[in-house]
Amino acid sequence: MSAPQPPSVTLPATAHEPAVALPAIGQGTWHMGEGLAPRSDEIRALQHGLSLGLTLIDTAEMYADGGAEEVVGRALLGRRHEAFLVSKVYPWNAGRDAAIAACEASLERLGTDYLDLYLLHWPGSVPLEETLEAFERLREAGKIRRFGVSNFDVDEMANLHALPGGEACATNQVLYHLGSRGIEHSLLPRQRARGIPTMAYCPLAQAGQLRRELLTHPEVLEIASGLGITPTQLLLAWAIRPVAAPQGERRRDVIAIPKATGLEHVEQNARALEVPLTDEALVRLDAAFPAPDRKTPLDIV
Repeated sequence: MSAPQPPSVTLPATAHEPAVALPAIGQGTWHMGEGLAPRSDEIRALQHGLSLGLTLIDTAEMYADGGAEEVVGRALLGRRHEAFLVSKVYPWNAGRDAAIAACEASLERLGTDYLDLYLLHWPGSVPLEETLEAFERLREAGKIRRFGVSNFDVDEMANLHALPGGEACATNQVLYHLGSRGIEHSLLPRQRARGIPTMAYCPLAQAGQLRRELLTHPEVLEIASGLGITPTQLLLAWAIRPVAAPQGERRRDVIAIPKATGLEHVEQNARALEVPLTDEALVRLDAAFPAPDRKTPLDIV
């Protein structure tokens, strides 16, 4: 009898790529390469995560001015085929030609010749038409396989989808955690209606509303203790919880991308994939941290 597969989220097929199932928890790299931890520890943590099935690695040219991409490149030496690699372009580098140069610089730092997913880091002044044209040129050249966006709210997503080629957007990466649920009112439902998975950055409340207070909240501590897990595992399991789909089944469409530089922390994150949240736990968390009943501004770092 085969072992059960870990929870996954599927990026839909495109005109050029088949659908791909990704682990519901990946690995973030924000603040890596900044000297906050030994680079060897950061590399080892990413490699350990790969071995535990956390195959999605998210980075950006912004992180440590390319330093995080260099860390990822070192971690993927000889293992590029094991990873689903995501990076992001600055808005001011997202022009028709500038995005080509920015992507090539990222590829050089990462030590690879392609990205699985390339994101516009946040909305900027460069017309989206130019960015989409650059992304298509990069795809045709084999340098990226999919494109997406980050920090786009409802209006920005609507503008994107109204453009030729905009419907091929694979994901929107936004801040999302138990203490920052604003996307649940308008943005998340619209993305679900379009079949667009969401990537959740800062799922352990590193930023946004409530921030660190969330991990020491009495209700979080009590629920986690009752389930025999850590507060961080509770937050991750909540972020990737399955939701009811239009056909009535429950499915996952949120990928959480926490950062970890310690091996034990990486292992805890991986084990969060196995945490089944009870209905009672979900009800209690909803009562303690209710979703907003109206549209709120997009929470960002």
